[in-house]
Amino acid sequence: MRPLVPVSAGARVVLGAGFFVLFVGFWALLSYGGLVPPLFLASPGRTLAAGVALFTEYGFLHDISVTVFRVVGGFLIAAAIGVPLGLAMGAFKPVEAFFEPFISFARYLPASAFIPLLILWAGVGEAQKLAVIFIGSFFQVVIMVAVTAGATRMDLVEAATTLGAGRRGIVARVIVPAAAPQIAETLRLVLGWAWTYVIVAELIGAQSGIGHMIMDSQRLLDTGQMIFGIVTIGVIGLVTDFLFKALNRRLFPWAVL
Repeated sequence: MRPLVPVSAGARVVLGAGFFVLFVGFWALLSYGGLVPPLFLASPGRTLAAGVALFTEYGFLHDISVTVFRVVGGFLIAAAIGVPLGLAMGAFKPVEAFFEPFISFARYLPASAFIPLLILWAGVGEAQKLAVIFIGSFFQVVIMVAVTAGATRMDLVEAATTLGAGRRGIVARVIVPAAAPQIAETLRLVLGWAWTYVIVAELIGAQSGIGHMIMDSQRLLDTGQMIFGIVTIGVIGLVTDFLFKALNRRLFPWAVL
């Protein structure tokens, strides 16, 4: 328990799993113990049964695939535009001075506030859902990548300049390699935020997706299905988070992530 001292991989797994066990135990105590009525909190067993019914009777796998498509699509569009712009802002101060005031302003605007406008502009189809995720992710990616690129050690830049590197060479051979591990970590974090935006987008005007299923379950007062939908989002997010971490460690073994 000393500050900043890492734990072993085995201890990390045990401690992480231990919290989930305590969480489910507390949930079971509240539900099976009658402390919370089933109308407001389904038991773990009832939630699991609701999940089985969702997969076997209601085509929940299709809802999951639609939601994953929306998250990945909106996130990739935001990353494809936001990462180069963030690198340009971090590397070149005039570019930063031009874009940063608006980017800083826009990143505080909640993506959900744009939904009425986006429905007017793009309807209630996939374009509207992707646009919500893009708006929620893009500005965060830009500002975080810009900060990361701008923090590149100046002595590395000066060394490259002394060796004859031009602007393009400094960006490609110094700034990008130095910032890449942290940019990958930024993308991992923003991907998690994208999941919150897609659910907001699916609560209004959607005919499929996990968020749509949760809203339908709310109308039926089926807390088991609602909880299972929320847990499904968490499981998918946890799996993608672990995959992102593993990929980052493989791509950037020299970085501590």
